[in-house]
Parts: sequence; C-alpha cells; structure tokens
Amino acid sequence: ILATRPVRLPVSLANGGGLLTVADDTPSKLSARVERIDGNRNELVVEDLVATRHDANLATPYWPFLLNVPNPGFYRLVLDGGPQDGAAFQVFSRGEIVVPAVGDAMISFDTPTFSDAREVDPICTRRPEPCRLHDVTLREALGSGAAVALLVGTPAHCSTGTCTPALDALLSLAERGRAGITFLHAEVYADENATKVSPVVEALSMNYEPALFLTDENGVVTARLDAVFDEVELRSLIS
Repeated sequence: ILATRPVRLPVSLANGGGLLTVADDTPSKLSARVERIDGNRNELVVEDLVATRHDANLATPYWPFLLNVPNPGFYRLVLDGGPQDGAAFQVFSRGEIVVPAVGDAMISFDTPTFSDAREVDPICTRRPEPCRLHDVTLREALGSGAAVALLVGTPAHCSTGTCTPALDALLSLAERGRAGITFLHAEVYADENATKVSPVVEALSMNYEPALFLTDENGVVTARLDAVFDEVELRSLIS
C-alpha cells in the first residue's frame, strides 16, 4: 500500500522459466522511468531512475527503486530494455490509508510478548527457536524514547517467502547491539494453523507481509520496507 511522496518499489526479474535467482547472470543496476497512467494518455513523471541489486542471504535478488510521487493515481514503472507496458502500481493520498507511512506517527498498541502473548500462539514461528524480539510491547518501546524497528511477518506461513530472511536480517543487526534502537517482531497469525490474524494486523490494517517500520525517538515513521529487503538495505537506514 503506497502513499504519496516517498515511494519504494522493489522489483525482481523473470524470464519464461520464472524468477531469476542469485545463480543467474543479473545486472548490478537497473534503470527505469515512471509514467502516470491517465486513460489513454501517459505522462512522464520521472526518468533515469537507478536501482542497485540486493541479494544478501536471499535466493532471489531485487532492485529497490526510490522516488517521490506527490499526487495519488495510477502509475507504471518501465524498465529500460523491458516490456513497454511496465509494471502498474497505485499511489493513494495519505488520508486514504491506515498503514503508517513515512512521516506519520506510528500507531501505538500492545504487541504480544513472552510474558503476555495476548492469545497469540505461537508467539514466534521462527525455527528451531523463537526469536528474542518479543520482550517488550510496541507501546512500551515507543514510550521509552528509543527509536523502534518493528517487523511484521510470519516465517512459517509467509505469503511471499521473504519473511524468514527479513527476520534474520533484523536479528543480525539486533545482535550487534545497535544503541538507541528497540527491535521488535510480531507475527501475522494468532494460531499455528494460520486461521486467525494477530492483533498487529488488525491494529495496522495490513493486508500484506512482511513489512518493517522504522521510527525515530519521537515515534515518527522514518522508513518502511515492504515485501522484501536484505541486511544491506536495512543497515543503510539505521547505521
């Protein structure tokens, strides 16, 4: 769910055989343009966009394009050398979506913890052991005056297959003891069979995973990584 202004568009490449993997010969950088789609007219919004390949501990590389989109509407990303119809996406006005975007105050609520799972079982589906990022609630973290990194994703039932590497990337940075940042993880489902969504999904009105929210010391969202990210991209935001 994309809101106006800062927009991140991670893309992967595919051929007739499916998604290209890290074993394939893929370019280190991709270039593209973005057009606004308005009926039968296409308006060039930005050209000469460049994205660098990311593939740290991932089976499938991705390229995140970063741009500012000031107006809501329908757009498409057209890769240089790719199909001319590109990949369509929609951008909403800030008031149309509930999921916190960059510049919004993070929604404060009580995420499940080891001491109070709030009817979420298992509290963490990482294997073989649950991760340790369930000691405090999001409300407590936001009230502590520290920056917060919250990952919403379910390793056991991830719809994109990227939740486990996302959590591993977050844990890698957390284990290095990044000063002034509280790291949290919250599951998408409240039960082992993935039949009921967890409190975090309801509180944030989410319909996708994974998503990583980064806030400053005042609880304002400074970055949001959707769908896929690696440790390199994450480290560039919080180092």
